[in-house]
Amino acid sequence: MNSQLNPDNMLGKPKTTEQALAWFDSLEPVTIEAVLGQWRGSGVATGHPMDGLLENFGWWGKEFVSEEAVHPLVFKRPLGGTVRLNPDWMPLKYARNTPLARHVAVRMAFKALMPVLRTRKSKARLRMLEYRGKVSATMVYDGKPINDIFRQIDSDTLLGLMDLKGMKRPFFFKLERFQQP
Repeated sequence: MNSQLNPDNMLGKPKTTEQALAWFDSLEPVTIEAVLGQWRGSGVATGHPMDGLLENFGWWGKEFVSEEAVHPLVFKRPLGGTVRLNPDWMPLKYARNTPLARHVAVRMAFKALMPVLRTRKSKARLRMLEYRGKVSATMVYDGKPINDIFRQIDSDTLLGLMDLKGMKRPFFFKLERFQQP
């Protein structure tokens, strides 16, 4: 395997969008059945304007209940546990990792709004779609022009690529299967 595409060299280290795309393209597709469950999320730094933004607000990950029931934004609660947030209220199209977005007052306001932003309803679904020449499990948001395409790093780790209509380049993230203790 090319050392530039070796996952040990890619995870957690800053890289370019082009390097991340090459890594993504080198990975195998994943089935819908293989992604079902709860997954802890973390960003993959590529210099994207959203790098670190979700983590700054306490992003926990994603929950795939079934092909028709997906919770795309699961966040940590301030006092423990998690909450599913409604992406319809999130200004993802305008999300940028700016000093204002990292300001403690903005984080506190977000945490205070969590009860208003929460949802029990599924806000996405899974489909097998072709992207960059491979058919793989893809999360399709119900109310946003966003597809998250997944490729398999290993049986318990996925590389995700967020394709948002109008965004110049994709945002990358990693999901690790959550095992209940």
